[in-house]
Amino acid sequence: MNWFGLSLQLKGFPIQTARKVLAEIQNIPPAHYPAHIENKKREIVEFHLKHNPFYREFFGKGQFETWENVPLMQKKHLQRPLEERFSKGFNTRNSHVGKTSGSSGHPFIFAKDKFCHALSWAEFYDRYRWYNIDLDRSLQARFYGIPHDQFGYYRERLKDYLGRRYRFPIFDLSDKKMEAFLKDFQKKPFEYINGYTSSIVLFAKFLQKKNLVLKELCPSLGLCIVTSEMLFEEDKKLLEEVFGVAVVNEYGASETGLLAFQNTGGEMIINSETQFVEVLDEAGKAVAPGEKGRIVITSLYNKAHPFIRYEIGDSGAFAENSGPKKAILKQLFGRTNDVAVLPGGKVVPGLTFYYVTKTVIENTGKIKEFVVQQTARGSFRIIYVSGEELQAQQKKKIEAAMETYLEKGLELHFEHKTLLDRSNRGKLKQFESLL
Repeated sequence: MNWFGLSLQLKGFPIQTARKVLAEIQNIPPAHYPAHIENKKREIVEFHLKHNPFYREFFGKGQFETWENVPLMQKKHLQRPLEERFSKGFNTRNSHVGKTSGSSGHPFIFAKDKFCHALSWAEFYDRYRWYNIDLDRSLQARFYGIPHDQFGYYRERLKDYLGRRYRFPIFDLSDKKMEAFLKDFQKKPFEYINGYTSSIVLFAKFLQKKNLVLKELCPSLGLCIVTSEMLFEEDKKLLEEVFGVAVVNEYGASETGLLAFQNTGGEMIINSETQFVEVLDEAGKAVAPGEKGRIVITSLYNKAHPFIRYEIGDSGAFAENSGPKKAILKQLFGRTNDVAVLPGGKVVPGLTFYYVTKTVIENTGKIKEFVVQQTARGSFRIIYVSGEELQAQQKKKIEAAMETYLEKGLELHFEHKTLLDRSNRGKLKQFESLL
């Protein structure tokens, strides 16, 4: 039974139609592809200029003339109530609404229309098939976080059940916990691993200490897909040796969907079917293939909310042999995370703080940016940018979230700023260990 696809259909996401449309896009001949992309770029800009007051105000011009004159959009431009950013005819009831802190520390709430969200899933279906993984049937070992509130917890568990996923929560990565992970791999016929890079690498290092090869303990395992954080070459070699399977890199963002996926030849293939991806210099001009620049995304099918020339917060470079239909990401910079070590012995990845912040960010855009720093085993500094200082009640809410996701008795220091310093990459690390 195709439970996952059926669940998408029942929730109003037309996955079958989306997969058919994706196939039609992929069948466009390479010679005709540049014209197709130019038409889609113009269509999405003109749609939002006509139907989205927020984008019309942001655009600041009368009408679309040239692509180079379309303004670049950053996360800070979207830090206002979602209701002000919807296109006419779209709302929280007929759209997919998500919340992201952004790995760069810029929290905001976003929306996709239901067909656009279905197209995102159609992309994942397509890419996973490159490795004979079927989202409806293949059992996934999922290294992700999970909400601790009752509604969020059971919602994710239901999604896991329908999506053939068995979740390994990554909030506690102590040796004791990973012993339990190992027993699950010995009992269940997992076909692939999917999840946060740093968490999966920590599990691999645990296995390495025990001189174990995971595939020997779980013969059904055939693939490992890492996402959300940088995959360094030395970590990839470690994963391949310790897991005994191929390791594939996935690059995406919750607000826009899949951006690039590694093919069987080792190339990071850009999603050119539903996104238009640019690499720009500081002046906003396209750089030559092979040169590093800012990654800028246009969602070609999202009518509920504009993501047009949207700076994702990362930088990278196209390969020299990239083309309009087959663009290749040669290098990607950004999305690294440290791990936090707690007094009780727990080891947690930096992305745990993504789940902490998801519980406290509000749909007002008041908290513009934040960084969490570990200054001692039991002490954390929370640096945040907002127009005014957090109230005592808001701080207590953050303290409660830290206690829920980490452990009790942690010492928190709040530091209010009007601006955060940038690293030399121009990208903030949401979590940083100073130990």
